[in-house]
Amino acid sequence: MTKKKNRDFYERVYEVVAEIPFGKVSTYGAISKYLGVESGARMVGYAMNNCSSSDLGHAIPAHRVVNRLGQLTGRAHFEGDSMRERLEQEGIGFVEEYTIDIETHFWNPFELDK
Repeated sequence: MTKKKNRDFYERVYEVVAEIPFGKVSTYGAISKYLGVESGARMVGYAMNNCSSSDLGHAIPAHRVVNRLGQLTGRAHFEGDSMRERLEQEGIGFVEEYTIDIETHFWNPFELDK
């Protein structure tokens, strides 16, 4: 994939992530599937990593993207424990220290099409 295609994909990822409602989370895989890239969860992760190091970092609610099990796999890209703290501030419940209750808080990007 060329850099331009990466950039376009990243921009599409950011558009979807910006739609995740307060108090909800989505997964790398669900976002990838919505964008038509069946096995692109890792690419969504790369986009989220890129987001945290760019000027977009504050505008995109990257803290609302977790892995398919509800684990905060992206927390290394947040200062301290801020990913967990932000999710808690939104009322998101945890079943383990860094695992949210994914069944309760999951938001499916395909809801955008309704």
